[in-house]
Amino acid sequence: MNIRPLLDALGLQEDAARTLADDLRTQVDALQTRLRETEAHIEHLAITRETVTALADRLPTRPTSPDLPEHPDYPRVLAVFNEATGALRARDVCEALDHEPLPKNIERTRTKLKRLVKLGLLTDAGSGSFAKAP
Repeated sequence: MNIRPLLDALGLQEDAARTLADDLRTQVDALQTRLRETEAHIEHLAITRETVTALADRLPTRPTSPDLPEHPDYPRVLAVFNEATGALRARDVCEALDHEPLPKNIERTRTKLKRLVKLGLLTDAGSGSFAKAP
């Protein structure tokens, strides 16, 4: 009986298994390197968080302004008053916002101005005029 072909086949399988083991060791080494790098990055992030938190405690606090309503016109209305030199009427603000000066648009703008007065950001200057709060 000739066992040589069987031994040759076993040798091929053994070589393939060794090659696979070598490849897996290479992958493990690469993964361990990536793991060390990631752990170092996590450590740096933790240090950064501690630093930012420590610095935030030292920053002076600014007085908080009231929250503006959600509508995008409110910041634009305040920008109009920041550029204005005096009191403005609802119609003036409406035109500055590029809204058509239709009665419904003017009334909506007037409502927004009154809400800003309630928030203390504008003052009612009388006779339908509004001005920036001091």
